[in-house]
Amino acid sequence: MNYKKTGAESTTITRDIIELTEKTGNIYTSLSIIAKRSSQINKEMKTELVNKLEEFATHNDQLEEVFENSEQIAVSRFYEKLPKPWSIALKEMLDEEIYMRSIENDSDKDDESDLDNV
Repeated sequence: MNYKKTGAESTTITRDIIELTEKTGNIYTSLSIIAKRSSQINKEMKTELVNKLEEFATHNDQLEEVFENSEQIAVSRFYEKLPKPWSIALKEMLDEEIYMRSIENDSDKDDESDLDNV
């Protein structure tokens, strides 16, 4: 995923709580969904960054020799400038790009069907 083109803000801005509650009906549910999606995005970004940095890794046993790789620094700076995972998750939530399902509703249906079988 190209995180640079998500349109998420790279700085903190004030949000309207009512706008967040419109999607789920509950601010805590909205924040829980944003937190879970943020964790997913963070894992994806970390895996991508580690894979790119492994290309530049040198496996020397000598600790005395320290050198800087300009390409590795450029990759690290690129990832530092990306929007934060929580900002991307919040943008996805507001744009209705996140699929949400309620486990409570699914378990209620299961409970009702179990009662029918008794």
